[in-house]
Amino acid sequence: MSKKRKKLLWQLYPSYLIIAIFSLVVIAWYISTAVKEFYFQETAEGLKVRATLFRELLHGTSFLDPMNRIDHLCKKVGHETSTRITVITPEGLVVGDSEGNPWRMENHADRPEIQTAMGGGTGIATRYSSTLDKEMMYVTVPIQRENKVVGVVRASLPVTTVLGTLKVIYREVFIIGGIVTILVAIASLIISYRIKQPLKEIRVGAKRFASGDLDYRLDEMRADEIGSLAETLNLMAVQLDDRIKTITQQRNELKTVLSSMVEGVFAVDSEERIVGINQAAAELLNIDRETSYERNVQEIIRNAELLRFISRTLASEEPIEAEIVLRGERELYLQAHGAKLPNVGENRIGALFVLNDVTRLKRLENIRRDFVANVSHELKTPITSIKGFVETLKDGAINEPENAEKFLNIIDSHSDRLNSIIEDLLNLSRIEQLAEADQVLLEEKKLEEVLNDIITLFKSETSEPNFDIKLNCDSDIMANISPPLFERGILNLLDNAVKYCSDDCFIKIEVERDDREIKINIVDNGIGIPQEHLQRIFERFYRVDKSRSREVGGTGLGLSIVKHITAAHRGWVSVTSIPGKGSTFTIHLPVN
Repeated sequence: MSKKRKKLLWQLYPSYLIIAIFSLVVIAWYISTAVKEFYFQETAEGLKVRATLFRELLHGTSFLDPMNRIDHLCKKVGHETSTRITVITPEGLVVGDSEGNPWRMENHADRPEIQTAMGGGTGIATRYSSTLDKEMMYVTVPIQRENKVVGVVRASLPVTTVLGTLKVIYREVFIIGGIVTILVAIASLIISYRIKQPLKEIRVGAKRFASGDLDYRLDEMRADEIGSLAETLNLMAVQLDDRIKTITQQRNELKTVLSSMVEGVFAVDSEERIVGINQAAAELLNIDRETSYERNVQEIIRNAELLRFISRTLASEEPIEAEIVLRGERELYLQAHGAKLPNVGENRIGALFVLNDVTRLKRLENIRRDFVANVSHELKTPITSIKGFVETLKDGAINEPENAEKFLNIIDSHSDRLNSIIEDLLNLSRIEQLAEADQVLLEEKKLEEVLNDIITLFKSETSEPNFDIKLNCDSDIMANISPPLFERGILNLLDNAVKYCSDDCFIKIEVERDDREIKINIVDNGIGIPQEHLQRIFERFYRVDKSRSREVGGTGLGLSIVKHITAAHRGWVSVTSIPGKGSTFTIHLPVN
């Protein structure tokens, strides 16, 4: 749970206010102290002036005057100036006082201000007066005659008078200070708000930048540091927008490349968790691409050989490769390449794997190997027979008319078979060359007419007596075909149907058309083909039953020729079959 943050205004404003109030208190204290000192000093100076003036009034007056004129003068001047005036002899006796009876007052010789004045100086003292029962300020000046101190004049005022005056000054200072404090508080609030408001706008802008709105711009009109900060943030947004766009473009390009690759690509981290995988790899490994992220490979990949390859790649410093077989619904051969996946600092953070599906290449290699073996066998068999019977004839059988004719017929039969194989191979090669060079000339023909002509030709050439062919084709179905090649393909399928039929052979040719393709179905009621042979019967020299194939005179290339003829027409051929019930060969041709 995040800690609740205080608003900037309530962090700035109290600080400004406290500093301002503290400054005002210090200033008020200093002013009060200075005023107090100044006022006490001024009061002392005033008392000194009064004492000095009163001393002048005593010029020529004797301290032993029986009429006590000094005391009378003290009371008169003291009343007029609101000042207590006291005259003291060097012995400390009070001979005049404006506030009391001097004869009843105690000796003042021990007073510090009196002692100072007796020494010729000006004495100043503040203390409690037992006569007046008040705190008093005393200022004394010496009375000198013929350079000799003959007495002391003392002027004094109650301190309460001074304090009263200071109280008035303090009240005015407090009022003014209060007003200034209020003004400072308002000014601090305004200053804090003026600082807070642009920062608030910057915060709002930063949030918009963080949410992805990098087209938003902050106001840069201010000439202070906040304006500079806004300018910097705007520049940051521009640069960040450029970098994000660049990264996004690179990511999309990489995503497009990975998704369009036929090779499977996936990456794992150092803990063998999948951090990236393209659709091709997901399909090869038969896993769900969306739910595979951040999952350990051992959870979703069940092939022990591939898991060992991943572990070896993570432990190796060099790229490694291996051939891996995935066994499932269909067997897949993969050429796997693995290499470490470094970060910017070249530290290993995982590994990258590329899987190439070489199943088709493996299958083609097997077909090539089988083809070489089969063609060698197919050619060697008649050649061996021919050579054997020739040697037999040379050994004397040529002089035996019956055996010689028999052996020559066998040689002739094998020569015809050998010639048929070579002719079919040449035809197959020629069809492939025409298809690869896109030199097959197609013409738009009515299929019903073409198929009727093929059926008529087949019936005239076949030696099988017991078969029936039925055609079911709409007269308006048109197709782009090469008549010679198309005829050869259909004849091969009809020839196969008749050869592998039992008695009462029945063949049905059905033509169907939809929006995408034309299907030519050749259905027979022959012996059928076992399911395990259906995927390979279009391979060259592939035979379901080798003994029967040779018995009926097949070369093993008929269906392969049909496949290549159909491909030359930009179509394809398929087969379905039930052993003992018959087969259906379907030629799929594209619609114009």
